[in-house]
Amino acid sequence: MIKYNLKCENNHEFESWFADSKEFEKLNSRKLLECIFCNSKKISKTIMAPMVSISKNKQNNEFQINEYGLDREKRKLLKLRNYIEKNFEYVGKDFSKKVREIYYDKKNKKTIYGITSPKERDELKEEGIELLSIPWIDKDN
Repeated sequence: MIKYNLKCENNHEFESWFADSKEFEKLNSRKLLECIFCNSKKISKTIMAPMVSISKNKQNNEFQINEYGLDREKRKLLKLRNYIEKNFEYVGKDFSKKVREIYYDKKNKKTIYGITSPKERDELKEEGIELLSIPWIDKDN
């Protein structure tokens, strides 16, 4: 996993995790990334500093990674999860059906979240319905 600092065309800055640099390039070229503040799809990477610090263990000469950076990111994702659970309706596996109902009824401003299969996600994309995937952090982990 790699974390990038991202910036949209409106100068909003945010962070996101990717499996590797190729995944970022692939998603960005397909316009599947969007600003979390304004939904702009013109996203670029910004300069970033690593969040990992190491200290040498004098007893066995091994390096240990300080988990502070990972804990901080986990707290951010948990905060996002709590916000979504508080402000959006969970529709579970009916997500594809419900998102279509909302998309085609332009007066409906309902906010939902749920689960889709990769096939359902591709079908929605073909219809022009863009989705945002969020890493769903386990609250008990």
